[in-house]
Amino acid sequence: MRAARLIKMVLLLQSRPSMTAAELARELEVSERTVTRDAQALSEAGVPVYADRGRAGGYRLIGGYRTRLTGLARSEAEALFLSGVPGALREMGLEDAASAARLKVSAALLPSFRDASHTAAQRFHLDAPAWFAEPKTPELLPAVAEAVWDDRRITARYRRQEAEVERELEPYGLVLKAGVWYVCAHVPNPGSFRVYRIDRFTAVESGDERFVRDEAFDLPGFWAERAVQFARSILRATVVIRLSEAGRRQLKHAVDLLSAQEALAQAGPPDGEGRVTVTLPVESHDVAYTQLLVLGPEVEVLEPPALRQRFARAAARTAAYYDVQVTDSP
Repeated sequence: MRAARLIKMVLLLQSRPSMTAAELARELEVSERTVTRDAQALSEAGVPVYADRGRAGGYRLIGGYRTRLTGLARSEAEALFLSGVPGALREMGLEDAASAARLKVSAALLPSFRDASHTAAQRFHLDAPAWFAEPKTPELLPAVAEAVWDDRRITARYRRQEAEVERELEPYGLVLKAGVWYVCAHVPNPGSFRVYRIDRFTAVESGDERFVRDEAFDLPGFWAERAVQFARSILRATVVIRLSEAGRRQLKHAVDLLSAQEALAQAGPPDGEGRVTVTLPVESHDVAYTQLLVLGPEVEVLEPPALRQRFARAAARTAAYYDVQVTDSP
């Protein structure tokens, strides 16, 4: 829309001493010829846009002109609070709103403060996805995000094991955890709050019906509580292990941190070899094998017997690779 482009052009010129036609064309995503026509239109409308000729020329505002069009729209203000996570903004479809908000703030600042956005960006960056994983943006994320901003009810179909289930949801908030998007939603029937992975949604429909938010709902608090509940819910098995001093230090890096801390806190005193015996909750014995294997000789599995035998076989295979004299030295 030309009106929005003209406003953006004025804000750009207000936030900087001057800009070349090429710079304006790049920012506005138009041709330099269009920039020239827009500058003329602004001048005819009473906006004092002045064109400097020559190789070092460009466009600037004269006479200390300042527009009053710097008020933030609601969506722009909301997006501005998330401007530290540009990837998340882009995935939710809010990148344009955030860009407009930052531009308005920049235009409203004193000239000496106008580099604040650049200096901040060079000093802080949030990289949300986990290491060694290719983040994928759920196709339906923008639709869910729009419903969250507008407090609109949605009808969502999602995969649950081998079947698809349809639910009426009141989406309260979005959470980005280690590169995975979740929506925290109120389910009118049965009347409870639940968490859904958005990449498991196969369809989302949003109507005109809005819901009234429960003002007592606290998204960070709700997520923290559910995260703890989820971590505990998947720990359905236990193993008994002996740990050296090094193994006790390393355990928290191999398994769930809270489980490791609680297991070590309940352990008895070290035995004659300086090892402690702990009972550790785990997701499954297969998962425990993978997790505890990284501790090497710093852990000895005592129970269950099948898992102990599995570790014994792994140790024997490993020892067979090294045809050297084994000593007690590290």
